[in-house]
Amino acid sequence: MRVAIISDIHGNLDAFGQVLNDIDTSGIDAVVCLGDNVGYGPEPEQVIRQVRKRNIPCVMGNHERAVSDRAHLDRFNPTARKSLQKTMTMLSEESINYINGMKSSLVVYQSRFVHGFPPDSTDTYLFQVADDILDQTFRKMKERLCFVGHTHELGLIGFDGKVSQHISLKEGIVKHLHQDIKYIVNVGSVGQPRDGNNNAKYVIWNTSEDSLEVRFVPYDIAAVVGKIMAAGLPKVHADRLW
Repeated sequence: MRVAIISDIHGNLDAFGQVLNDIDTSGIDAVVCLGDNVGYGPEPEQVIRQVRKRNIPCVMGNHERAVSDRAHLDRFNPTARKSLQKTMTMLSEESINYINGMKSSLVVYQSRFVHGFPPDSTDTYLFQVADDILDQTFRKMKERLCFVGHTHELGLIGFDGKVSQHISLKEGIVKHLHQDIKYIVNVGSVGQPRDGNNNAKYVIWNTSEDSLEVRFVPYDIAAVVGKIMAAGLPKVHADRLW
């Protein structure tokens, strides 16, 4: 079985559309979304509609949590907060109700899916976690694999029962996993990568081969930049796409 894991679309419908096209031609059997469909980008409503149209299971990201509970807006910097407040005006009541019903984690295919950090954090960044806490989390984690987003960067951490090891993930590289090692997989971002490469990113997990493949997907960044500016969203979110 080939499972596509996507995350952090952030209202970038153009990037999401190209990723969906790539998924449709890559022999994918299922898709799971790790949240942050909204925020930063100019078309959050259209992104939510596509996720729902395709019946893609999706966990709640920190941006969805702020939409669902506005007290969480205080956790964002002023620019991101302004963007989220604008985003809320762009969402239909139906989409807001959908967001309100999101869960903070999901266990399918004997693996865990969460936006930030296991077991169910929407806000904790993987790079914030000290090694001793990381090792404790691995020991408590019932699943062998956990997929996360939130950082907008690719990464892989393995735990052999004693210590954790950080492993790089690169484009097109198929990483074969080991049955006796637990992993946290950081799948990057579809709509706003922050890893020095501006292509949309997602990961394919082949459950039969127990392997990971990283996909880089180009899209029309200039078009999205124009939409961000036209929507009156902060310019920094347009600049960051490049």
